[in-house]
Amino acid sequence: MVNLVAAQKPLMNGLMKMAGVQPYSVEIEPGTVMNFWVPCETVKKPGKGEKKVTHLEKPTKPVVVLVHGFAAEGIVTWQFQVGALTKKYSVYVPDLLFFGGSITDKPDRSPTFQAEYLVQGLRKLGVEKCVVVGFSYGGMVAFKMAQMYPHMVEAMVVSGSILAMTDSISVETLNRLGFSSSAELLLPNSVKGLKALLSVAAYKKLWFPDRLHKDYLEVMFTNRKERAELLEGLVISNKDATIPSFPQRIHLLWGEEDQIFKQELAHNMKEQLGENTTFEGIQKAGHLVHLERPCVYNSCLKHFLASLYAERVNK
Repeated sequence: MVNLVAAQKPLMNGLMKMAGVQPYSVEIEPGTVMNFWVPCETVKKPGKGEKKVTHLEKPTKPVVVLVHGFAAEGIVTWQFQVGALTKKYSVYVPDLLFFGGSITDKPDRSPTFQAEYLVQGLRKLGVEKCVVVGFSYGGMVAFKMAQMYPHMVEAMVVSGSILAMTDSISVETLNRLGFSSSAELLLPNSVKGLKALLSVAAYKKLWFPDRLHKDYLEVMFTNRKERAELLEGLVISNKDATIPSFPQRIHLLWGEEDQIFKQELAHNMKEQLGENTTFEGIQKAGHLVHLERPCVYNSCLKHFLASLYAERVNK
């Protein structure tokens, strides 16, 4: 029987190419390959005698990197944002390691490891500076990128995420939502489990036939062993948690009804991060704010980006 989620991928690829991005794989080092969606204008046609593209042109517009969360690969997560940004920005959408075909034989599973390889991949694509937009798990990776590579990451937009998943936040969140572990929440292995994840992630109740849930599980939740290890590598002890000093502007763009990382966490984070950080809430949206209210989300995102680059011009 045809997998309905897999079957729509060629259509998604075509729509994304029309929007201005196309897939490209980067071998960061032997044993580690990261897949990206890159601006079409950076892809040179293969030269004579070449079977595939061997290098890309550098981006010509300000770069925006969209980093996905834990329950879907990059282009599925950001499908409604790409087309809204490509006119003015060079948009890159990575698949983090163990998502969307990106793989490594390295044993590390921390957000720092994801951030390091993402930066290496972007550099191989000719990206020198960027604004990073991170959702959920991708937000934690984005914070690590900004902390370790401040000369590359000019600013951040973070949605439904936190600086780090501490013991206390993990326990409180799971207890409140009624899950026994992060894997039970974020690595469902049944239609019932996927429905439970969607019920806490979305503001409005979503209905899809069980067949579609089953097909989504099959396509989007690959590399289950490695992803379980990523979840284990995510949680740190409360005593190891620190508040970095970020020189970048940080915009927290939140669904006001987010039940996974509530608004209160975002407001606390804003106070901890200081005057370079702003908060904006979007009504009638939950954790999946960019999918539930894409037009509003895109408007807020574009306004932040425009104000950021206007500041640079005026300096």
